[in-house]
Amino acid sequence: MPQPDSATPASPRYKRVLLKLSGEALMGKGEYGLDAETIARVAAEVKAVRAMGVEIAIVIGGGNIFRGISGAAKGMERASADYMGMLATVINALAMQNALEQQGLHTRVLSAIPMATVCEPYIRRRAIRHLEKGRIVVFAAGTGNPFFTTDTAAALRASEMGCDALLKGTKVDGVYSADPKKDPAAVRYDRLDYMDVLSRDLGVMDASAISLARENRIPILVFSIQTPGGFAEVVQGRGRCTIVADRPAA
Repeated sequence: MPQPDSATPASPRYKRVLLKLSGEALMGKGEYGLDAETIARVAAEVKAVRAMGVEIAIVIGGGNIFRGISGAAKGMERASADYMGMLATVINALAMQNALEQQGLHTRVLSAIPMATVCEPYIRRRAIRHLEKGRIVVFAAGTGNPFFTTDTAAALRASEMGCDALLKGTKVDGVYSADPKKDPAAVRYDRLDYMDVLSRDLGVMDASAISLARENRIPILVFSIQTPGGFAEVVQGRGRCTIVADRPAA
């Protein structure tokens, strides 16, 4: 598996990656739902990385439409709320598929909850084959189980697909000690160990996702999806991001 310092800036550092996007990343400047311009811009970012020969899988959250944990906090039964959140991710996945296909990219949506009318069911070997054929694979409906986040789904799918890295596209350019929008003194980290994230409760991803990535030695790169060309730069190893990985041996 490629390590974080093993490639030249001119070439992609990773052969196969999983891009994790929050549902909020697709809202643009809105407060709810999908912004067509934002989705088209993200699709163009994906196209630029695919043009480098990188195989790409995507997991998208559903918080722009419905967040299960928020529904549960308002008195809804948690499992039902989580299933509703999974359905929201399917809507986002179909929107992303449409945008990617408009960019000329062959794309498949695979759902952990079977719904044959709109997309394929998740089958691991089929998903790998799609990637090998150069198709963009969008994983929908999380893990298909309540009580698990789409962050955990991203780490799970990255492990199942044998991805070289998990890239989390956010609204900020890395991991900070606190919310940089609320705390001007927040410190930005260039590199963290998996245990650093867990012990400091930095909120990069939930503990299950971090542990799964650590167990399978998949580096997590946190970067700003709002930076033009940022996805391609991070894949090339020259973008601004925070790398979460095991520390190199002394």
